[in-house]
Amino acid sequence: MQASPIDRHASPVVLIVDDVPENLAVLHDALDEAGFMVLVANSGAAALERVEQLAPDIILLDAVMPGMDGFETCRRLRAHTVTRATPIIFMTGLTEAEHVVSAFGAGGTDYVTKPVRQSEVLARIGAHLNTARLMNQAHSALDAFGNAALAVTPGDGRIVWQTPLARQWMQKYFPLPGTALHAETPAPLEAWLAGGAVGQLTIARASSRLVFSLADSGGDGGEQRMVVLREESDGARVQALMALFRLTQREAEVLHWAMMGKTNRDIGDILGTSPRTVNKHLEHVFSKLGVETRTAAAALAVNRLRGSSSDAAGPAEA
Repeated sequence: MQASPIDRHASPVVLIVDDVPENLAVLHDALDEAGFMVLVANSGAAALERVEQLAPDIILLDAVMPGMDGFETCRRLRAHTVTRATPIIFMTGLTEAEHVVSAFGAGGTDYVTKPVRQSEVLARIGAHLNTARLMNQAHSALDAFGNAALAVTPGDGRIVWQTPLARQWMQKYFPLPGTALHAETPAPLEAWLAGGAVGQLTIARASSRLVFSLADSGGDGGEQRMVVLREESDGARVQALMALFRLTQREAEVLHWAMMGKTNRDIGDILGTSPRTVNKHLEHVFSKLGVETRTAAAALAVNRLRGSSSDAAGPAEA
């Protein structure tokens, strides 16, 4: 059973995994007629071999197979760099809730029940391929403009894609010895995602910080959630405050540490000066910012810094 010689760049590649030859034949013919390039595998092990030869755009996976079942096959496909983000549609006669949960728990994207209806399969394939295409377009745009972002699957927080800048920062803050890529989700990020990704996650390293935030707050729907990364450093923030508010370097340093929640005594210890001198600098800062309290100064500075970061990222959002 051979797929038609269709141009790889013109037709999406579908991998069908089923141990029943009749099922493979029916689905192969229907998908081939619809214009897809079709690969087949009659076992989980064979599926893993197929993806090494040619990366599929979508996978139809039988849940019940001898030896390695569909759930284990799905877990292994999700652990593979080639198919980490590939949509996987389970084909199963198991409609009990526990089996559906198992399918999604293993990393499945969707499922159809047997006997499979060809029209339904084609509709679901079209929908998931369209979603994947939009995701790829968004990823390409982020790559092109040098943004730092990564995509995770909502159910388990697995990282399925990163921009080059995000990968560089992840390796810097979560180094893995002996590997060039960060393949696993770091424990702090995994815990933050599992807790609903409320607010922001900040990871400190020396005088710099890596800040994670969700790109949207639209619930848990969709096949991927986008997380935006931002690196902050004490020196860079001080320079930004100087430019935004026409502060001296020492005034900007005092404002920076006030934004970090430090008291006048703490700031004095950090900067090697007295709390009285720190207070004098703060009075100058209040005057230049047009506020009366350190809380108001910190809030204004945070908002202006965020606004300047958004303006710098403007072309990527066009």
